[in-house]
Amino acid sequence: MLKLTVPGVESYDEEKEEFVEVGEVVLELEHSLVSLSKWESQYEKPFLGNSEKSTEEIIGYIKAMVVTPEVPEEIFSRLSEANMLEINDYIDAKMTATWFHEAPGAPATREVVTAELVYYWMVTFSIDWEAQYWHLNRLFTLIRVCNIKNAKPKKMSRAEVAARNRELNAQRKPQLGPKG
Repeated sequence: MLKLTVPGVESYDEEKEEFVEVGEVVLELEHSLVSLSKWESQYEKPFLGNSEKSTEEIIGYIKAMVVTPEVPEEIFSRLSEANMLEINDYIDAKMTATWFHEAPGAPATREVVTAELVYYWMVTFSIDWEAQYWHLNRLFTLIRVCNIKNAKPKKMSRAEVAARNRELNAQRKPQLGPKG
């Protein structure tokens, strides 16, 4: 969960003819499957992927991420540049210690990932429904681990073994400091 402080502002009240100060607001945000599902149901298009999003759609996703109850609408127009960077950093965060070895030349998937597809993966791998509230990247990591662990082991070719060994040796050489 991201706790985000939206700065306060000072504005002029025309009716009372005085300056009014509106204090800062703390928002709690979650980048989760639930947020993704809310956004996709509103905009009826996939959120994930490289498609460009309008400012309205970006603010719409931030609204879908909010778990703080009863947030006034004007708060979203007060989000600062620093707030937006913090939100982007949170969305991009790995949120796990798990890492994967990427095979060289592995084809990238062109499958369009939507909330329903992720729910399907959760059902397929018997992932508890509580995981829909996890950070989305953490859920994707769990799904990927389940997929790898359920897959039949693939034998590496001699060339792949040699390439992997060269890569491991190059990584170990600075750590072990051999002279030869």
